[in-house]
Amino acid sequence: MAWVVLVVSGVLESVWALALGRSQGFTRLVPSVVFVVALVLSMAGLAYSLKSIPIGTGYAVWVGIGAVGTAVAGMVLLGESAGVLRILSLLLVVAGVVGLKLFH
Repeated sequence: MAWVVLVVSGVLESVWALALGRSQGFTRLVPSVVFVVALVLSMAGLAYSLKSIPIGTGYAVWVGIGAVGTAVAGMVLLGESAGVLRILSLLLVVAGVVGLKLFH
């Protein structure tokens, strides 16, 4: 269960990062509220997961999921560049996350 919560928390990290960008310095209400709610849920899930997953593994997986999710959302939803080297780099992060899970 801790791994499922950790993955969901990593996805929520992407949500709060995207909401933070949309909040325009906390001047827009809805994205600011989404940011706060997603941030609290993401951190709570990470904290729960770290009860049974080592901190080095859990934090790296959480950050990796959040970073890849945010980068992919930026490419798909916001028109950020999706060059081959950028995608390959993201795949390396995914491989690292999978490796951390497999060799936990």
